[in-house]
Amino acid sequence: MPASGRTQEAYPADYMMGVVPPDARPRRVTATGFISTLLGLVLFAWFVRRVGPAEIWQGLAQIGWGLVVIVMLAGARFALRAIAWRVCLEPPHSMPFRDAFLAVVSGDAFGNLTPLGPIIGEPAKAAFVRGHVPLTPALTALAIENLFYTMTVAAMIATATIALLLSFDLPDALREASEVAVAGIVVALGIALWILLRRPALVSRSLAAVLPAGSALQSKVESAGDIEREIYTFASRRPAAFFRVVCAELGFHVLGVTEVFITWWLMIGVPPSLLTSFVLEGANRLVTVVFKFVPLRIGVDEVSTAWFTTILGFGPTPGTTLAIARRIRVVFWTAVGTILLIRRGLR
Repeated sequence: MPASGRTQEAYPADYMMGVVPPDARPRRVTATGFISTLLGLVLFAWFVRRVGPAEIWQGLAQIGWGLVVIVMLAGARFALRAIAWRVCLEPPHSMPFRDAFLAVVSGDAFGNLTPLGPIIGEPAKAAFVRGHVPLTPALTALAIENLFYTMTVAAMIATATIALLLSFDLPDALREASEVAVAGIVVALGIALWILLRRPALVSRSLAAVLPAGSALQSKVESAGDIEREIYTFASRRPAAFFRVVCAELGFHVLGVTEVFITWWLMIGVPPSLLTSFVLEGANRLVTVVFKFVPLRIGVDEVSTAWFTTILGFGPTPGTTLAIARRIRVVFWTAVGTILLIRRGLR
């Protein structure tokens, strides 16, 4: 019996499939998160010292109260994703914008603080609004919103990489890796579009095949199929909502480019080109996706952004300062989300 006193019957699928009892997972996740955070802090301290603390501090001082604008832009990006989520809700379900916004902030904080990232952060959003929307419609709407978000992120990374290839002189190894990455993203987007058009019942069929015959969980297969059909037919059933969601997701990325543009302008005193801002935001999206398992991406953002600004010919200092400015707004909103989670008593 698990240490908490919960019986084997509480988690039949886990025990039948030989999975580690759930009570053991939090300890493993906590250890992974602690190690990742510690390594990130070491990397952060080493890299800041290497680049030069004085130069970085000077850049942050140049930004000054502009950090308030950067924090507000991040809040506006949360607001756009909250709007997209509300639009994806199937009528007659609805929820106030305020609750959707607070849920998005809280879920993002949850994801930033744990190595599980969106795996735990997205369901936390649905749990946060359970007083307004039943769990299944909230999760279905989240799945639809995340599908649009993921596809726009992939498109953002691909177009930024193409812009990088066409506009900058890159080392041969990096150029080849970038071309392979773009090809991979295009293939992935093509597969996603094919799935949306052909509408195969991938999840429900997989569950039906994996779950043991006679299992109580087999009753959930039909529900999974219904959710799949809602996702596949969203655009055809609700074209106006489809357009609004796409606009909200694109607006999320436009504000990201705007954030880079403003931060760089305040930091250097000269506005960057829109191309540079676009490429750096695309790079940031890529790093966010790849290193989501690192809590707050400590150290990773600084090293990767400095590497990209060096490639673009600006040197490592602007990139490191830009990443630290971003980190300040990430820490701010993560703190807000954590306070909201504590106040809500979310388990």
